Amino acid sequence: MTVSAGLGIANFPFADHRGFWQWVDLCDNGGVDSIWQSDRIISTDPQLEVMSVMAALAGGSKRLKFGMNVASLGLRDPVITAKACASIDVMSGGRLLPAFGLGSAQSRDYVATGTPTRGRGKRADEGLEIMSRLWSEEHVTFQGEHYRLDDATISPRPIQQPLPLWLGGSAPQAIERTARWGTGWQAGIESPEQVAPVIAGIKERLAALGRTIDDDHYGAGFAFRFGRPDEPVVARYHDLLAKRLGRAPDGFMAVGDTEDLLALLERFRSAGVHKFVLRPIAVDGDDVIAQTRLFIERLLPRVKAMNRKAA
Repeated sequence: MTVSAGLGIANFPFADHRGFWQWVDLCDNGGVDSIWQSDRIISTDPQLEVMSVMAALAGGSKRLKFGMNVASLGLRDPVITAKACASIDVMSGGRLLPAFGLGSAQSRDYVATGTPTRGRGKRADEGLEIMSRLWSEEHVTFQGEHYRLDDATISPRPIQQPLPLWLGGSAPQAIERTARWGTGWQAGIESPEQVAPVIAGIKERLAALGRTIDDDHYGAGFAFRFGRPDEPVVARYHDLLAKRLGRAPDGFMAVGDTEDLLALLERFRSAGVHKFVLRPIAVDGDDVIAQTRLFIERLLPRVKAMNRKAA
């Protein structure tokens, strides 16, 4: 089992495309494991469309793996999504990490796209089966409640066989989906104490189904900043997160030096997490790049040392 550390962003904090690609190059050349883009369509904050970002990263990076954290399958046609993922994996030389969830039923994305929320769980279940089979089988016939395929084929299929399929969500239905179709699980905004029973539930259901997921394919993330808790940007993020959670955000963010970040990382490790997606708390794009440099210089060597010790 290894520990890996990647970076995630939700909004688009950069002044323009040049800042984004500067950040990608820094990650690509700095040993960052992977980068992850959140999925939101309707928003007053600047947000890039997640599948477009995946396609851009296929040609705009060389070593990095990259994924969605997580894309809403309730909004997306599974055949088109399967084709897009296969194409991106081919064009990137096998570096895509597809990750899916339902997305919130309260999201304005559903209303704006005219997509019903009713039945979205069943649509996602059918969609996961369709995508998994299109990625690996030559001829797919499927008769479901929402989707039907007759001898369908996509070509080229993904380079990665099997193509990883990361799933998100912590509800019982999400645990079932992960156990049935997933090759990995990625937590949302959750603490170590919230993550632990989900991982245990997935492993219990996997055993019942006769499937396995590698222990280092259980992921989680938290917000971080190399800095001081009294910085205005930290105070703003703390207040926003506390309002969203309805509680003090202990276990959801780490601010301070390397040891402070490692302390929270170790709490997640004790809960069964081995893959991390950390989100910089930053003022703007330049600050994201500055925090990423510190992440590469200070945290990544300690993560690598953990893996050497484990070996």
